[in-house]
Amino acid sequence: MKIVLAYSGGLDTSVILLWLKKNYHAEIIAFCADIGQQEELDGLEEKARNTGASKCYIDDLQEEFARDFIFPMFQAAAIYESQYFLGTSIARPLIAKRMVEIARAEKADAIAHGATGKGNDQVRFELTVAALAPELEVIAPWREERFRSEFPGRAEMIEFARKNSIAVTATAEKSYSMDRNLLHISFESGVLEDPWFDASGNEMRDMYKLSVSPEDAPNESEYVELNFENGNCIGINGRRMSPLEVMLELNRLGGKHGIGRVDIVEDRYVGMKSRGIYETPGGAILYSAHRQMETLTMDREVMQLRDSLVPRYATLVYNGYWFSPEREALQALVTETQKDVTGTVRVKLYKGNIVVAGRKSAKSLYDPEIASMEGIRSAYNQTDATGFIRLNALRLKVRALRDRQN
Repeated sequence: MKIVLAYSGGLDTSVILLWLKKNYHAEIIAFCADIGQQEELDGLEEKARNTGASKCYIDDLQEEFARDFIFPMFQAAAIYESQYFLGTSIARPLIAKRMVEIARAEKADAIAHGATGKGNDQVRFELTVAALAPELEVIAPWREERFRSEFPGRAEMIEFARKNSIAVTATAEKSYSMDRNLLHISFESGVLEDPWFDASGNEMRDMYKLSVSPEDAPNESEYVELNFENGNCIGINGRRMSPLEVMLELNRLGGKHGIGRVDIVEDRYVGMKSRGIYETPGGAILYSAHRQMETLTMDREVMQLRDSLVPRYATLVYNGYWFSPEREALQALVTETQKDVTGTVRVKLYKGNIVVAGRKSAKSLYDPEIASMEGIRSAYNQTDATGFIRLNALRLKVRALRDRQN
C-alpha cells in the first residue's frame, strides 16, 4: 500500500507517519505545502525520510494560494459569522488538491491527514478528495480507536517519538496551538479554551506573531492606497504587484499598526462551539478597502444580491465545500458582480483601526451633480419624490386604516 501523508514535521504528523507505516505496512510519501507559514522547512525532507518516508514533497504554493483561493474569496466578501476571515478554511482545499495530484503521480492508494475527529479540517480535506479523486481512500488516524488507545495524550506521543528516535521539540504541556499561513495565524486550545480568558492581556503578548498590539502600534497614522481591477487588488501605493506580493505587503503594514486581531467563539461544522484567536492584518485591510471600492462602483441591487449570498458562500468555504458545484456557481455570479470594481481606495491605519480616507474610480456610479443638494441636473427632480413616497406609503396607510377600524 502507498499513502500520501500531509506532513509538517511536528509531533502529531511525525508520530502518524511512523504509525501508518507500521500499522498499514505501507510506503509513506510525505507532503508539506509551503503556504506562507514561515516555519523552518530546512531539513524537513531529511527528517521525513529518517522517520520512515520514502519521499518528501515540499511545494511552494503561496502564489497559487493568493491568486486562486484568497483573492476569489475576498471578491465574494466572504466572512464567517460576521467575524472570521476564513484563513484556515481556505487553505485546506489547496493542500488537499495538491495531495491528490501527488497521489495520482505516485499511483498511491490513499491519502492521510492528522486532523482530529472533533474539528473542521477533517471535513475540508476529505470533501476535497471526494470531489477531485473519489477513488482514493482517506485515512484519518485520530478517528481510529486503536490510534487513540495508543496515544490518549501528548505525553504518550512524546514517549513514542523518543523511543523511535524521532526528533521533536514538543512538550507535554502546551498553553495553546498555532496554525499559520499567508492569510492569517490561528490560535486555539489550552488556556484559550476558556472564553472568559483575556487573550489580549500582557501575559499573552508573546503569542502574537503577525501584529503588534494596538497599544504598541505607532502613534502616527499611515496612509495606504490600494489599487483595484475587477475586484482584485493589483497594486499598493501605485506599484503593481502580484497577489502574493499584495498579501505580504498588507500583512507587513497591518501588523505594524495592530490591525486584524479577532477573538471569537465560532460554530464548527461538526456541531460544537470553539473559541479561536486570529491575526489577519493584511486580510482585514483588503476586506475593508474592497468594500469601499464596491460602494463607489457597484449597482445597489447587484450589491444587495451578492451580499445576500455572503453567509452561504462563507459557510461553504468554512465547511469545506470549495470544490462543490454550488460554490463554483456562486463564484461565477461573484465574478460578474466584480467587473466594474476598479479604482483606488485610500485608507488610514492607526492603532488597530482601518479608516477610509478616500476612494476614486473611472467607473464610479457616484455623481455629485445628482447627489448634491445644489445639483440642478435633470436626472433627479425633487418634486418626483412626492409620488415616490406616496406609492411606497400606500400599504402602510391601508394597514393603519384597517387597524383603526378594528
